[in-house]
Amino acid sequence: MKRWLITGGAGFIGSHLSEALLLRGDAVVVLDDCSTGRLENLPSHPRLDILHGSVCDELLVDEACDGCTGVIHLAAAVGVRRIIERQVRSIVTNVRGTEVVLHAAAGHGNLPVFLASTSEVYGKGAKVPFHEDDDSVLGTSARHRWSYACAKLLDEFLALAYGRERGLPVTIGRFFNVTGPRQSPAYGMVLPNFCRAALAGQDLQVHGDGQQSRCFLHVEDCVRAVLSLLDMPQAVGQVFNIGSEEEISIQDLAQRVIDLTDSRSQISFQSYDAAFPQGGFEDMQRRQPDTTRLRQVCGWQPRLQLDDIIRDCCSTVVADPPG
Repeated sequence: MKRWLITGGAGFIGSHLSEALLLRGDAVVVLDDCSTGRLENLPSHPRLDILHGSVCDELLVDEACDGCTGVIHLAAAVGVRRIIERQVRSIVTNVRGTEVVLHAAAGHGNLPVFLASTSEVYGKGAKVPFHEDDDSVLGTSARHRWSYACAKLLDEFLALAYGRERGLPVTIGRFFNVTGPRQSPAYGMVLPNFCRAALAGQDLQVHGDGQQSRCFLHVEDCVRAVLSLLDMPQAVGQVFNIGSEEEISIQDLAQRVIDLTDSRSQISFQSYDAAFPQGGFEDMQRRQPDTTRLRQVCGWQPRLQLDDIIRDCCSTVVADPPG
């Protein structure tokens, strides 16, 4: 029986991954400070242990690694709004936390590590779809939203360096707009916000002109991809896009949510300056992954389509967490 440490395991993706690992017979240790995660997301299970604390706590992470056969590092400051509002903490958590996890995994006999990264690392790249070997094109440091992309890209550099210099088996997954049940609308996640507004009969607020496009992946398909990569030795040392290739504009997404919920809501538009009055924000027009590498290595492909994602998200919209 394998025993996995999942940092950020009480969060949106982490809780679904915890359930999937338990279901297949593995044991799970969750480490989470519950800043964005919720213990209510996790089941009561004899093979599940929960540690409450920060991923930046070296002693706690070292203790959490004891007896584990692998580490899944999901803990991070997430959500554009949270990144902009809590700038110093976000950078420190995303960079320092990864350093602590990699050091601990190496110190416990080079435990295999899956590092969750993000499509944000592609920045303002114009070549679409994004391939894992494409260059990153980040904006100026005066726009703080790029600090998240920069921090996660540094995490990737550090993880791959641990692999090359110290033999740490590291696999990196870049998530593209993973959404679905349990995702909170509190931190600027677009689909939960649209679902909540539509169900309440409120306007669905679209930023900018709404023509920016994204590809949304159901969390169940994301979890299947991660589990497949964990079981593939040939995935070690590689970076994988994890996302759907079904692209939709944000305005069309809002309309699709209204249609599927039979809502009387309307679409309203808000400028980026009004949405982020503190400044520091810049958007990118398209974000579409090339998932060829993932498909070739794992035989993976998404099973759930956008309408399935919207229905599941609307049926389980969670309330804003306290604080």
